[in-house]
Amino acid sequence: MFNAALRSFLAMPAVRLAQVAVLFAALGMICPAHAQNDQNVLRSFENQAQKQERMSEALRISTRKKHRVLFIMGIALLIAILTTAALGIAQGVYGKPVFVAHMFAAGVSVTLAIIHAIVAIVWFFPF
Repeated sequence: MFNAALRSFLAMPAVRLAQVAVLFAALGMICPAHAQNDQNVLRSFENQAQKQERMSEALRISTRKKHRVLFIMGIALLIAILTTAALGIAQGVYGKPVFVAHMFAAGVSVTLAIIHAIVAIVWFFPF
């Protein structure tokens, strides 16, 4: 099979061989240009990745600061829960008309609890 291809190649007229030679020469000139273009594209992607990494480093929050934010949210949540409990006791045991304030404090407590849980999961849950 290889011998037949070689024989047919060698049996080509000189003009055909010249055309093939010109074609290969043209391909040799074109391919380095494509390789250079490909390298430029890869370099641009690498530069973009480095820029994004530098930006993400600038936006990162230290673990100590994350703990501090969650601690402050926890204190606010604890105060909201104690306020809700105090208003509930005042309403239920002593008959004070504090229903609206009790419901408002309960809403704040639930909202803070949900936000506190979401922030803790996003920051500290190992994905």
